[in-house]
Amino acid sequence: QVQLVESGGGLVQAGGSLRLSCVPSGRTFSRHSMGWFRQAPTKEREFVAAISWSGGSKSYADSVKGRFTISRDNAKNTVYLQMNSLKPEDTAVYYCAADGSPLNLNSDYARTSRYDYWGQGTQVTVSS
Repeated sequence: QVQLVESGGGLVQAGGSLRLSCVPSGRTFSRHSMGWFRQAPTKEREFVAAISWSGGSKSYADSVKGRFTISRDNAKNTVYLQMNSLKPEDTAVYYCAADGSPLNLNSDYARTSRYDYWGQGTQVTVSS
């Protein structure tokens, strides 16, 4: 059974930082693009960031550009989301997602249907 396990969420003051991690179990995704999404109460799930299987291509939502950085360590089968200069509006449950298609060259990273595997989410709360 494939699982994506997120960790690193928590409570932080505005301006602070957190680093989220996503570790798949049951298989590796070293040849698959990976993404982070988030969902705040009463809002739709939204794209945050994504990274290609090689790490050579990255995409970010406009709301997090310059503050968040996505990276991956394929040797550790882990994807990270470094979040700096956090704002109260970043408060949400953050989900890790894995593209089911290996070596997918499409750049439509924000499309949720691209991803076949999802984690359970980790809560990030930013206080003002």
